[in-house]
Amino acid sequence: MPDTANYVSPLIRLNAADNVAVARERIDPAEMPDVDGVRPRAKIPRGHKMALAPIERGQPVTKYGQTIGFATADIAPGDHVHTQNLTVGEFTRDYAMCVDATPPAMVAEAERATFLGYRRPDRRFGTRNYIAIISSVNCSATVSKAVAQHFATRAPFPGVDGVIALTHGGGCAFNTKAEGYDYLARTISGYATHPNVGGVLMIGLGCETNQIPALLQREGLAESDRLRSMTIQTVGGTRRTVEAGIRAVEEMMPLVGAARREPLPASGLTLALECGGSDGYSGISANPGLGFAADLLVRHGGTVILSETPEIYGAEHLLTRRAASPEVAQKLLERIEWWRDYTTRNNAEMDNNPSHGNKAGGLTTILEKSLGAVAKGGMSRLNAVYEYAEKVTEHGLVFMDTPGYDPVAVTGQVAGGANLIAFTTGRGSVSGFKPAPSLKLASNSEMYRHMAEDMDMDCGTVVTGAETIEELGERLFQLMLDTASGQPTRSEELGYGDNEFVPWQVGAIM
Repeated sequence: MPDTANYVSPLIRLNAADNVAVARERIDPAEMPDVDGVRPRAKIPRGHKMALAPIERGQPVTKYGQTIGFATADIAPGDHVHTQNLTVGEFTRDYAMCVDATPPAMVAEAERATFLGYRRPDRRFGTRNYIAIISSVNCSATVSKAVAQHFATRAPFPGVDGVIALTHGGGCAFNTKAEGYDYLARTISGYATHPNVGGVLMIGLGCETNQIPALLQREGLAESDRLRSMTIQTVGGTRRTVEAGIRAVEEMMPLVGAARREPLPASGLTLALECGGSDGYSGISANPGLGFAADLLVRHGGTVILSETPEIYGAEHLLTRRAASPEVAQKLLERIEWWRDYTTRNNAEMDNNPSHGNKAGGLTTILEKSLGAVAKGGMSRLNAVYEYAEKVTEHGLVFMDTPGYDPVAVTGQVAGGANLIAFTTGRGSVSGFKPAPSLKLASNSEMYRHMAEDMDMDCGTVVTGAETIEELGERLFQLMLDTASGQPTRSEELGYGDNEFVPWQVGAIM
């Protein structure tokens, strides 16, 4: 090792107990014959793992001080550890319910952060002010988009952020007594009552299973000057419905545009935590940095939603230890078991995740990916577990059961009330998620520079050593407040976010 105070190791060892380390930069044995006393035996791509000690076949490979899988062959120090010699396996986890459930050290109320937002009649706070056109069924999606498109080509009405079409591929040919209908109804209701939405027009076909009157009654909603509905068959066809929809939105515009931003407490922020296109750096930089910012928001009275149940598998024991009660911990474990059964009956397995891009970026097993993913949730106490698209009412850190597929996961979180999204990515995910602003947090500086037009923050500063996790988290917390106050995200500047409304379709389509 060079004798200099400025030396930064090419390897990142995350825990003293780890038998692998992550390559901070590309390691080539021809150029680096010795790395911190270990001789590389192969080229190690940046973000990938190198063995630090001998690991016999069948023995656990450890990262973050946790098991990320088991060696499928004898591994020597300096070997590249990846899909060719590492796989998942069953092992006992210590769930130790509630032992680390420490109440957060709350910031004094007089010193809590604020943002400029919209105060809604239901006492929730909005960070944006949209009018939403929601289709009840795929058959009304084209008409719904046509209504929204009419306003996309015109100057925006003062005070209204835009008119968005929230369309989907379902709404018919399912059992209204099954969980799939529960998910869709909750999702539509959650968006219709979302604090970032000032007015809603629901458009149906007329003969679909997902009848709008039944949905409104089920969800306790009623039509008003801000919530209207129509069906294509009743109005008299697509052209007439588009015209009627445009008139209905025009009538809402003055009501919605009359809302004004005002100083509001950060306790009114509900932050969706998401990661997509993760890489080997995600669990080192962007995710723990977001976790620190999430803890800050909790201390200021806000709410953060961790989700993607398949992507906490293998790390769920870290959350049960922080559960506020045994009931909360047990509900989380029940959702894990539901997923075990769900994947089995669909001829899949939990380790079908990571994706191709995740593996190219250095993540090998779902256990490794999950351990990095849960870092987004910081260290706060876990106060509640919700099913998909349930309205979130608890403050602090909560968990929502969703798939790991990003559009579906975030749709559930937004339906639950998230008015802001923090989305970490190592490969370069670019989704927008209207009506909630989505901050893209790059886990490495190389990708940030390559995709700077789409990324909101470079978190690779932690990888290079230019910034600590705490410094990154403080900077991100301020960006969250600025964004909630109206500062546009990169995706908003580019006009993206109209196609990420993807309710979870579960069950038989008949």
